[in-house]
Parts: sequence; C-alpha cells; structure tokens
Amino acid sequence: MSRIGKEPISIPDGVDVTIDGSDVTVKGPKGTLSSSFSPDMEITREDGTIVVKRPTDKGEHRSLHGLTRSLIANMVEGVTQGFKRELEINGVGYRANLKGKSLDLAVGLSHPVIIEPEPDTEFEVPKQTQIIVRGIDKQVVGQLAARIRSIRPPEPYKGKGIKYAEEHIRRKVGKRA
Repeated sequence: MSRIGKEPISIPDGVDVTIDGSDVTVKGPKGTLSSSFSPDMEITREDGTIVVKRPTDKGEHRSLHGLTRSLIANMVEGVTQGFKRELEINGVGYRANLKGKSLDLAVGLSHPVIIEPEPDTEFEVPKQTQIIVRGIDKQVVGQLAARIRSIRPPEPYKGKGIKYAEEHIRRKVGKRA
C-alpha cells in the first residue's frame, strides 16, 4: 500500500536532481547539496517533480514522509534562492565588523569574538548593529545564527545582546525601591 500524502516538489529550471536509492543530490546555480534519507521512503522523479511515497500509514512513516519531503524542498530552495537569517545587536558599544570573511564581534566581553563562516555560508554586515548570515543549507545557516546569538543572548532587563531580527524580547521591570 503506497501512499503519496503530500504534494510533489516541483524542480525549477537550472536545477539538476540525482536520486540514488535513498541518497538525493541537488545541483543548482548557488551550489550543490546532498543528503541521505530513510530507506523506507520511496523517492522518485516524475515529470519535473520529486515525489516522496511512504509504505504505510503508521505514525512513524507519516512523520518520516513529511520530514523527507520538507528536507528535499529545502535543498531545492537552497540551491536556487538560498537562505538568510538576520540578527540585531543592542547595547552601548556593541558592534560587529567583517575581517576578511570572518565576523568580529565586540559585545562587552574582555576580548573580541571572531567567528569563521562554515562552508557555503557568508556574513554580511550592512550596519555595525546588524548581521546577515547567508547560505544554501537551511540547517547550517540556522545553526550558525544560533551560535552567534549564544555569544551574548538578549537579557530581559535592558534588552542588551544579540537577537534575531524578528524576535521579540519580553522586558522585565527592574527592582523597585
């Protein structure tokens, strides 16, 4: 009993998809991504789309099916458009600069923090208080942005620290006299 469940992933022009059993490689204008998936999932290419099928309707297969489909869709989107994550720096004297390809952070520590980019990622600093992490792998971009944020997470009293651009920090009232 083979179930499709979710809609197939369309392959845009200029993207080459290679399926070898449970291994999928996606090549596009921005780069190449490859990943291995569960051998239970049947991944096929039909009429310019990628179709993921599950063997049964068990909960485990249903969740693996959705995960596999989402990961492949992210691979296709990554090699065509790429992903980005924006961070903001708040605090007096807190700033970011680019030194070559590395990110140099001055965030109130006794030393500057230098972060090297992962392969296929890059940093952009439009303002000293704004950082943009770009790359083709959604997971790597998110992990790198989380690592930058963890250096000085935002604190709830004054709001100082590094936060995601879309993140809202709930402020607390300080102690009263």
